[in-house]
Amino acid sequence: MTFRASILTLYPEMFPGPLGHALAGRALEKGLWALEAVQIRDHALDRHRSVDDTPAGGGPGMVMRADVLARAIDAVSPPGDPRPRLLMTPRGAPLTQARVRALSEGPGAVILCGRFEGVDERIVAARNLEEICVGDVVLSGGEAAALLLLDACVRLIPGVMGKTESGTEESFSAGLLEYPQYTRPQLFEGQPIPEVLTSGDHARIARWRHAQSLAVTRARRPDLLPHDGTMKERE
Repeated sequence: MTFRASILTLYPEMFPGPLGHALAGRALEKGLWALEAVQIRDHALDRHRSVDDTPAGGGPGMVMRADVLARAIDAVSPPGDPRPRLLMTPRGAPLTQARVRALSEGPGAVILCGRFEGVDERIVAARNLEEICVGDVVLSGGEAAALLLLDACVRLIPGVMGKTESGTEESFSAGLLEYPQYTRPQLFEGQPIPEVLTSGDHARIARWRHAQSLAVTRARRPDLLPHDGTMKERE
């Protein structure tokens, strides 16, 4: 089963963008995943290809129309399509590594990129859209968020990364931030690589890395730890 992503956007030329390079790009060329970018305006109902209108109740900006979005979604995701339908929006549920992993193990996703003031609320329920937020920031549109989400998913598809461990020994995968990494030279501007990492003692290295992950997480993301702020050190 190939992971297949359908992007609904007003700017299809933004794709594949960075996803056409490096790991994701090579995987795309190999057919490990597939991508289509669909112009929402192609599903407009008038000769002006209008996709938005003024907000009901007044207010600034424009809102993307439910009827146009419904036509676009139905065109790429007919009945029986098993892929989840996602809406990139700052009011969505925070994207987590667990959700990314679940998506990467599935058939792909249909991703709607909002613009302007957002989308007509009725389309969310009518087409069962899962609202996803990639951070506590507001972007000019959902395209950058979609690129981020897909990059996170594609790298976990089997065969994309050289070593499967690369997708498991990293931030969030075990509930902690990743431990510090080092490589040559042995001494950089007076700072050596920690002695434990060159000891050859794999059990000791594992304990050190776990302790470092705990320390970094406590300092930077204590919200990831249990409510009492503790987590057992490895024996």
